Amino acid sequence: MKPMLQITDVGMTFATKRGPFVALQGVNLDVERGQFVSLIGHSGCGKSTLLNLVAGLTTPTSGVLLLDDRELRGPGPDRGVVFQNHSLLPWLSCTDNVLLAVERVFGATEGRAALRQRALDALELVGLTHARDKLPGEISGGMKQRVGIARALAMKPKMLLMDEPFGALDALTRARLQDELMKIVAATGSTVMMVTHDVDEAVLLSDRIVMLTNGPAATIGEVLDVPLPALAQQPRERLAMAHNPDYLQAREAVLEFLYSKQAHVEAAA
Repeated sequence: MKPMLQITDVGMTFATKRGPFVALQGVNLDVERGQFVSLIGHSGCGKSTLLNLVAGLTTPTSGVLLLDDRELRGPGPDRGVVFQNHSLLPWLSCTDNVLLAVERVFGATEGRAALRQRALDALELVGLTHARDKLPGEISGGMKQRVGIARALAMKPKMLLMDEPFGALDALTRARLQDELMKIVAATGSTVMMVTHDVDEAVLLSDRIVMLTNGPAATIGEVLDVPLPALAQQPRERLAMAHNPDYLQAREAVLEFLYSKQAHVEAAA
């Protein structure tokens, strides 16, 4: 069976005032259906650029990206995107913010009642039924991010793409949302690609960790298969991981790559 996502010899060069800037080169990666894949590396290594290429927000200057054998040439409802900034419309309720995405995907084939039920089901999935009528200004930052996740999941995408979705949150809220995300992935079997700077987050949430080399002209340095049960099969217990030798081994491997094999250029200056 072919991988769900195939990234083959992808490169990305941006035109700048100082001339061409090579952000990524020779990127090759396959993602299987139902996998949770994290992209990690130092600032400037092209993590978000790679995610944006999969999202269709930018077009590669070389190579090809295929999702279920269809070339990605722009954004589409088969990929739900969650950014660090929740991007909710402040004058709409939580339900109506989710409904915007639902209407875009299913509006031509379903009635208003069915569309609203899809939005409510998505909010229930992220544990926000009680806040469905609240405005974004009336809920916490963590709840806003859960609305953003609900909005993406409500489109029933083939892939969920997340760009540091918890990066702006405090540590305790971040931990709670990581736990919620694990439950959601286990319940839905979603295929996820997430950008993160956090080693512990990557190991806790991922089936595979894709480690990028330093930019410019970054590429994939190593791919680590996390030796833990697949996230789609069962959520991982945070406290149990603190003493799990497989978890600790994976964490050490990522740290070794980041801080030894790819020591940040600023640290060496």
